[in-house]
Amino acid sequence: MHARTRIAAVVVAAIGALTVTACGSGSTVVDKPKEHAAAKADNGKDAKKEESAAPEVAEVGDTLTLKGYEDGSRLDVTVVKVADPGKPADEFTEPGSGKRFVGVQFQLVNTGKAVYSDSPSNGAQVADSKGQQFDSTFADITAGPSMSSSLKLKPGAKGLGWVVFEVPKTSKVDTVQFTMNSGFADQTGEWKL
Repeated sequence: MHARTRIAAVVVAAIGALTVTACGSGSTVVDKPKEHAAAKADNGKDAKKEESAAPEVAEVGDTLTLKGYEDGSRLDVTVVKVADPGKPADEFTEPGSGKRFVGVQFQLVNTGKAVYSDSPSNGAQVADSKGQQFDSTFADITAGPSMSSSLKLKPGAKGLGWVVFEVPKTSKVDTVQFTMNSGFADQTGEWKL
């Protein structure tokens, strides 16, 4: 009996150490847009003027470049649209009492040299104006197709889909974050909503 207890304690300690190492080792938040949506729409006219007007933090329509933890793993991630509230796609899926769905449409473009294989919704979360954070949930909304739960992108390929979050009706959603490798990569992208 004591041997099992000791083994269980060692396993719990090892998992705890891995969790602390994976989540807290040198993580950085990337929020400077690669290119602002207004500069893209300008078609090259006054590009320098538009670039200087780009926001200091990424917003809906902006692209952030993020690195994964494997060599050659890199994505250009764009928050394309936000649906708040997101309407359930069927009568069987409803948010919990006092809650609503919020959908964020992401476009992921593999700009690295390695194949990107992940469940993108695992690395996404939203935060409200009070700082409360909410993970993604399994739900479909009428805004469009959900992001694949097992996305595989060869270099140059892209994926597009909605990630859904369940948040209190009274929360004002303020930011959305995305991290590669199911949330374990060192770089996290953040967009102001």
